[in-house]
Amino acid sequence: WLFHRKSGFSTGFIGSSNLSAAAMHDGVEWNVRVSRTDNGGILDKFGAVFEQYWADERTFEPYDPARDAERFDRAIQAERSGSASSSFALLEVSARPHQQEILDRLEAEREKGHTRNLVVAATGTGKTVVAALDYARLQDLLGPRPRLLFVAHRHEILEQSVATFRAVLRDRDFGERLGGGAEPITGAHVFANVQSLHDARISKLDPAAYDVVIVDEFHHAAARTYERVLDHLRPKILLGLTATPERADGQSVLRWFDDRIASELRLWKALDQDLLCPFQYFGVRDGTNLSAVTWTPRGYDVEQLRKIYTGGDAWLLRVMEAVRHYVSNPNRMRALGFCVDIDHAEFMAMRFTEAGLPARAVSQRSSPAERASALADLRDGRVRALFSVDLFNEGIDLPDVDTLLLLRPTESATVFLQQLGRGLRRARGKACVTVLDFIGLAHRRFRFDVRFRALLGGTRRQIEREIEAGFPHLPSGCSIQLDKESQDVVLANLRDAVGKGDEVLVGDLKGLGPDATLATFLKKSQYDLEDVYKKPGWSWSGLRRHAGFLEQPSSEGEDVFARAFARCLHLDDPQRLKGFRDLLASPSAPAGDRKDPLQRMLFVLMGWMREPLSRMPDAWRALWNATSVLDELRQLVELLDDRRGLTHLLEGRLSAIPLAVHGTYALDEVMAALGEEDKNGGVRRLREGVFYSTKHKVDLLFVTLEKREEDYSPTTLYRDYPISPTRFHWESQSLAHQGMKTGLRYVNHVAEGSDVWLFVRRTKHARPEITAPYTFVGPSVYLRHEGGRPMAIEWALGRAMPAWLYQETKIAAG
Repeated sequence: WLFHRKSGFSTGFIGSSNLSAAAMHDGVEWNVRVSRTDNGGILDKFGAVFEQYWADERTFEPYDPARDAERFDRAIQAERSGSASSSFALLEVSARPHQQEILDRLEAEREKGHTRNLVVAATGTGKTVVAALDYARLQDLLGPRPRLLFVAHRHEILEQSVATFRAVLRDRDFGERLGGGAEPITGAHVFANVQSLHDARISKLDPAAYDVVIVDEFHHAAARTYERVLDHLRPKILLGLTATPERADGQSVLRWFDDRIASELRLWKALDQDLLCPFQYFGVRDGTNLSAVTWTPRGYDVEQLRKIYTGGDAWLLRVMEAVRHYVSNPNRMRALGFCVDIDHAEFMAMRFTEAGLPARAVSQRSSPAERASALADLRDGRVRALFSVDLFNEGIDLPDVDTLLLLRPTESATVFLQQLGRGLRRARGKACVTVLDFIGLAHRRFRFDVRFRALLGGTRRQIEREIEAGFPHLPSGCSIQLDKESQDVVLANLRDAVGKGDEVLVGDLKGLGPDATLATFLKKSQYDLEDVYKKPGWSWSGLRRHAGFLEQPSSEGEDVFARAFARCLHLDDPQRLKGFRDLLASPSAPAGDRKDPLQRMLFVLMGWMREPLSRMPDAWRALWNATSVLDELRQLVELLDDRRGLTHLLEGRLSAIPLAVHGTYALDEVMAALGEEDKNGGVRRLREGVFYSTKHKVDLLFVTLEKREEDYSPTTLYRDYPISPTRFHWESQSLAHQGMKTGLRYVNHVAEGSDVWLFVRRTKHARPEITAPYTFVGPSVYLRHEGGRPMAIEWALGRAMPAWLYQETKIAAG
């Protein structure tokens, strides 16, 4: 409860009890009273978070009795009578923030010409809703109700999918079923069991019969039944939905999508948004020494691992001890154990059963009836654990599983997430999933960073800091604990890799040979651009030189460009990338045009921000003379264009300026785009977070949302935050008020014909030694303000903030 008093002495009550005399005086529930005199900052955040929730149009809808009474009464009646599904199609379905982010990525991919796209998202995150919303949006591109084929392998999936599409499209009659005895009449919008699409039926279909084909659980697409359908049909749009792009047998489904994933919902985002069950992860040192085990292209030698794990009782006793220590009640757990091979799984099942914890082993040797029986036994509590190799990595829905035993070293991030995903489905009475990861002294080539990056994101250095600090930034309800020995093993492994600098990258590059391109290296070695350009000075050319693939030494001019590449990874708008690509395609150095805003932007990006623009011809000559660096920059621009998201061209009187709404820019780039110069003829550099361009009549507001006291003085720790995706609360400079020229311009900018542009970033630094760029949120319009010195202004955004940015920066998430 928050009470606002005119006197200024406002009060908040935080607690679970009702606000009553009994609760306040006699109740035993704990309530905290917070006063503005002592805790003003807390009350400010209290009020701001409430405003964010209240402004969320996806969660709260204004109720007008004259307009909404009938719809509300109908929904209540359906709920009470148990027939809510009958009114489902009458309710408006909108995307949740994580779903909107996926839809934005799909739009961006199609904008780049990719019409075959794969969405990877954890089970339970609403992939079918995304598909239905995407189909509804495709009507703008393909016309009303484009012909649709929705394919899945289970009756339950298809029934739910039909209901979802009908709700999204607000059409009770949309869609027909094929399979299980059902036959479509018109065949325009078909939801089909894949088994029903047999050779005889498929061969009679026109390959272009359907405009849109959606395949759910696409990880099954390597099976012959799916391949037959996908090989024959040629839709305008293909959309695949899956929780994993890799099957248990190692086959990838990415070949249907040009070896790319359109959108991937990261695990920590799904957890942070309460879409999945939280986990408690325990890293347990198991006493094994794997450093001498033979390393193969697929990791550890399996036979040698099995001998270590089954050769005696020492390792098994460690596992049993950990289960009894970390699992609250082993006699009631429902556990999955992932083993090295079938013999290891059978060994574990036998020894667990002998120890009084009934268990079974399930493998490729098991018949379908045996697998179904084992799953039923686990679900009904007749066994406490199932042990397998890769059988349960994907494709099995086991929401009741509350314990995962990782009984082998898994380096693949995909396999690790598949295994973790088996326990993350929510179920009644299940508060969290317990994960026991048994850690041995690892081979020098084993990468512990892969699994922790899969959980948390970030670089190896950032993962190292998380471990040292005890993982302080996990999603709510989750925990990661490493015992002392495990922490030492993992940190030693990470520090060895980090301490060697780029030696690990160089070693992987040598294995690919001198003809490997940057794109090939990233794909084959499973690195990101952020690994290659970890900090200023790291570059692809430098890696190739260290690997012995470039003989000529680097020059001083080349080093200037190489140091700049790490600051270029934010490039994400097509206008800028195309302009850079066209410029770099020239066989000889351009003459240099300081009037060209894109050339000015590239000039400052390449490290010449302190030089006058008159030196632009010198910069281009130096770049074209450094042939290896020029080639690297060309490759980098192509890769950045391939991964860019959705941006929007500016409209209105300043549309000629090459800045895109929702694009990402360094501060110097923005000033270069506007053509703002200093007295020496260079791009003007800002020290403050505000600037008014008299040339263009536009106020630029640069906002860092997460402020640290060591980076900002008390007078600049402003209260800035998004109220909703379309409203932003911003505090002006400390002395601004409505009577000043600047304050008047903020309030009256529309009448005066000037614009206000808002640029937002979450933190000051993107990576160590790299200043974070800003996302151009777009032109904004004054709504209201309070106070002065500083002014608290609320801006209305012309376009909603990107879903990912709003989710990451709203106060409630912090």
